[in-house]
Amino acid sequence: MESRPSSSFRPFLASALTMFILGWGGLALLFYATEPTVWPRWGFYILWTPALTGTALPVTWFLNLRFPSAPPASGTVILRQAIWFGVYGSTLAWLQLGHILTLWYVIGLALGMIAIEYLIRMRERSRWQPTPPPETQPDDSQPPIPDA
Repeated sequence: MESRPSSSFRPFLASALTMFILGWGGLALLFYATEPTVWPRWGFYILWTPALTGTALPVTWFLNLRFPSAPPASGTVILRQAIWFGVYGSTLAWLQLGHILTLWYVIGLALGMIAIEYLIRMRERSRWQPTPPPETQPDDSQPPIPDA
């Protein structure tokens, strides 16, 4: 029997809402209450990552539900894939600040992160898991041996 991931988003709801509210709320506070100096800039990167992760979590959950894999994606895999989106967005913002972001960097960074996730999933699939021994049923055709 094939095991399918749960179709409920409920296990991810608390983490998605927490990251979404803290990330986007913190960014709004950062934009309206600070001046663009060095520490608020680092705060932007720190808040941008959970904001994008919380936004991408429902999307990654839906994509893993819509396109199931073998083995099925667990909760940690779905969360890791959402974190990849946050890290990707923060890296693009950092590269844009230095005025070195080009289309080739965007594509190369995306392909690199997709390759890393693919290799991690390949490793998860290839891990050896022993199969349990078959259940042996007692043979009822022979009479039991009496104790001496």
